[in-house]
Amino acid sequence: MSTIVPLISSGIAGPLGVLHLPRLWLKVSLDARGKLAAGYPAVGHGFDQMVIDGLNLKSDAVVSFISEKRPTYPQFEQWVRQQPGATLDKASIDKLNSAIRGYNHDDETRRSILSAANIPDDDKAPHDAVNLNNLDDWTEFHNAELK
Repeated sequence: MSTIVPLISSGIAGPLGVLHLPRLWLKVSLDARGKLAAGYPAVGHGFDQMVIDGLNLKSDAVVSFISEKRPTYPQFEQWVRQQPGATLDKASIDKLNSAIRGYNHDDETRRSILSAANIPDDDKAPHDAVNLNNLDDWTEFHNAELK
């Protein structure tokens, strides 16, 4: 069985307007079917946890719903909207999105991603985690499928 590098960027939002939520859905969906590429956690401690906490969701409930129900992305967003206590007001979503856009990886992680992508670590290189993660995904995808 082949595995899949999740190529939905953390910088993408669905109709609800929450950055990274589509990527979280994809990673958990792939993991539930044994198709998530090695090195990618279904729910990690970074953006995944930021989104779950920022929306006031329960990680176990998110994983259970996606794993058991196999929803489309719009069905997942509908489920999120129905969760008791979910924080979905515009101000909270804007604050979460701002935190995602503003998050930078540590220097060691940045250097590692840039090195793997053969990009010099200079003032033109991205420092934000969203763009560095994109580079990492594209590098991993290329190595797994296109090389």
